[in-house]
Amino acid sequence: MIVTVDVGNTRIKAAVFEGSANLAHFVFDKVELAQNVKKILEDFPLVDCMVISSVGDIDKKSFLVFESKVKVHFVSHGDVFPFENNYGTPKTLGIDRMVLAAGATLSYPNQNRLVIDAGTCVTYDFIDANDVYQGGAISPGIRLRYESMHNFTVKLPLLTLESPESHVGKSTAQSMHSGVVNGLVYEIDGFIDKYKANCSKIIIILTGGDAEFLAKRLKNTIFANSNFLLESLNQTYQYKINND
Repeated sequence: MIVTVDVGNTRIKAAVFEGSANLAHFVFDKVELAQNVKKILEDFPLVDCMVISSVGDIDKKSFLVFESKVKVHFVSHGDVFPFENNYGTPKTLGIDRMVLAAGATLSYPNQNRLVIDAGTCVTYDFIDANDVYQGGAISPGIRLRYESMHNFTVKLPLLTLESPESHVGKSTAQSMHSGVVNGLVYEIDGFIDKYKANCSKIIIILTGGDAEFLAKRLKNTIFANSNFLLESLNQTYQYKINND
């Protein structure tokens, strides 16, 4: 068994896998890391490896304390991946984006793929049908959009996510909700339309913490899977084992 751990900018997600089967998944705050990992390993004593993707500020020592119980592997740029990396600055490509690209490559062979990860930031990653990672885009996620309007203006309030009542906001709050939610939906649909215009066939995968909220608002057909990164971590590690 393997436990995969995704250390994001905001929260930590984890999942336990036996082969390709996802037995359980977890979401917790960074301050709860030690107690949650300890509990997972107690509840699943057959876990023998922990595979970690981190873009957050957690010290590796927080995981290495569990080395006496399981093998600990941090996914890095030095690992073997199932795609050719054509990014202009490959060493700066986030490990989370590389893992998502690997998962898309392995899950949808011989197809063009666009992975959209809607988290703290929204990332777009394109892997073509020849398994070449071509690049993508990064933009602010929902929470950052709300925070930036509050932090960089004098009078706009700090709001939390709400579904806009209409495209036409009748108050400051309604206008902000419309701008954040509808603006991001239009952005995502616009990117998808652009890729579709350039690719005869393309698979769209939407993941991340805001995936479920956004999925039902998009006009394009997508595969929505909020746990795609955790599943991709499992696939990436299995690929590494078989190809090192």
